[in-house]
Amino acid sequence: MYRLSAYFLARTTSDLPLDLILPVLFLMVVYFMAGLRLSAGPFFLSMLTVFLCIVAAQDLGLAIVAMLMDLKRATTLASVTVMTFMLADGYFVKCSYPGSGVCLSTITYKPLLKVQYQDIMPLVNRVKTDSGLWEVGALVAMIFGYRFLAYLSLRRMQLHCGA
Repeated sequence: MYRLSAYFLARTTSDLPLDLILPVLFLMVVYFMAGLRLSAGPFFLSMLTVFLCIVAAQDLGLAIVAMLMDLKRATTLASVTVMTFMLADGYFVKCSYPGSGVCLSTITYKPLLKVQYQDIMPLVNRVKTDSGLWEVGALVAMIFGYRFLAYLSLRRMQLHCGA
């Protein structure tokens, strides 16, 4: 039988091409229909941002399932987690104190905004259009953090069942 680390690495590398196909097709249609900037740089940066957001969300789901190992409880916790993110982001309730904390929309929405308006406007909706490296770094940290949490959860389960 394969080691857990070998399986986890193989699963991660084999899932990435499949995770990239549908977002590329979606973005190729929506990007040009929305009339966004027609140059290669902003298009590929938008694609990278969407890809990182999708992988981070999938890894959150993977971590939840790996921790609970029960589909019904994992679905319930995932629903509560997503609703909490939406409430904390101001999706349902608008925050009266902008910029007071790090929320998911800050990490997912701002890079897309910065890609489109970086050279055109210095501020868009009180968002400074800088390089966006902080948000991309946060997404990458979320991806590795959720993957590592899922790995540790599966490792704990493997050690618990083996003992």
